[in-house]
Amino acid sequence: MATDFTDKVRISVHAGKGGDGAVAFHREKYIAAGGPDGGDGGRGGDIVFTVDDNMSTLVDFRFKRKYVAGNGQNGMGKRCYGKDGETLRIRVPRGTLVRDTETGAIMHDMSDGADWTAAKGGRGGWGNMHFATPTRQVPRFAKPGLPGESHDITLELKLLADVGLVGFPNVGKSTLLSVVTKAHPKIANYHFTTLFPNLGVVYVDEGVSFVLADIPGIIEGASEGAGLGHDFLRHIDRCRLLVHLVDVSGSEGRDPVQDFDAINQELREYNEDLAARPQIVVANKCDLLGDDRENLERLRAHVEELGYSLYEMSAVTHEGTRQLMTECARRLAELPPVQHYEADYVPPEPVVDTSEDLEITHFDDMWVVEGPWLQRLVATVNFSDYESRMYFDRILREAGVFERMEQMGVQNGDTVSMYDLMFEYQD
Repeated sequence: MATDFTDKVRISVHAGKGGDGAVAFHREKYIAAGGPDGGDGGRGGDIVFTVDDNMSTLVDFRFKRKYVAGNGQNGMGKRCYGKDGETLRIRVPRGTLVRDTETGAIMHDMSDGADWTAAKGGRGGWGNMHFATPTRQVPRFAKPGLPGESHDITLELKLLADVGLVGFPNVGKSTLLSVVTKAHPKIANYHFTTLFPNLGVVYVDEGVSFVLADIPGIIEGASEGAGLGHDFLRHIDRCRLLVHLVDVSGSEGRDPVQDFDAINQELREYNEDLAARPQIVVANKCDLLGDDRENLERLRAHVEELGYSLYEMSAVTHEGTRQLMTECARRLAELPPVQHYEADYVPPEPVVDTSEDLEITHFDDMWVVEGPWLQRLVATVNFSDYESRMYFDRILREAGVFERMEQMGVQNGDTVSMYDLMFEYQD
């Protein structure tokens, strides 16, 4: 059924939270002052997209829109580390674009078959075994785990086909696909028989093959949302070569020259690059012409004037289909590979609401600073990057964190702990 073809969905993904570090002390007979032995929490599970070549649509996402990875296990005594959270793998068809829903920017193109991590799990918190020093022998604190990343994502399927069949409805695209491949599209003598794209593999010769896509018929106004063509024009974005079928039989009272120009205009309005894509023009249904070849010759003169070559064909009788596929293979051998979309997503600078109060706790020469907004901030800052560190320092100073610690008596050289960040205080 046509309703089973889904090529654009919106989902939300949430990586797992890191497990909390443990506060524990070694207790064993005949061993005095065993010391702290609280283990670290496990890392939260990632959200990973993986290509499944057995999938051809995004229909699996119609009824499930929220995906959550496993949380890391909390640390335990005896220096036992918590188990890492289970990574959640989301299977998508090859050729799926992953976009940021808010900005529409491309985060990743799932066309090369490699796995891609969309959201990283939060780091596990440190247990109190990390905080023992000669002057701090009984640390009664540990670090909580950090939250995992979250994203609202739009999945957009763009078929990976070498050649795309375009043209008005009922010009013979599905018939041609069924003749030259093993695909079995629905074929009938009415418009919009094809309600979703069909793919087939054309085997031209030993070691020579390509993927052919039958795109639902485009009509005038498709680029503005009329008919079905607007919904599926995205599927020829990657096609290296277009085969433009035109009905020259006049069986429906249409003018082939006007049809040819109308389809190209729709392609231009949707995407200028598509109109400039290499194109083979095919006059189909030539078996119905009889002695009246006026339409055929008018179309030939028109397309040759525009620099295209015209192929005569009858998909029903198979006349000219072999020659057309051979020409497609020859042209593809000269064209660059299928388009791969580069990611242009730039993570936004986190918006931090510092109005929430922070808890500052003093243990000997250790200062532990905790709070919801600080936890979110630490989870998003890349501390290996100088500018990110300066941004983090600026936020803390503007929020008055260091000023408050100075009022509480912090000294130069004291250790400051903020979740999985630890540094010496210097005023």
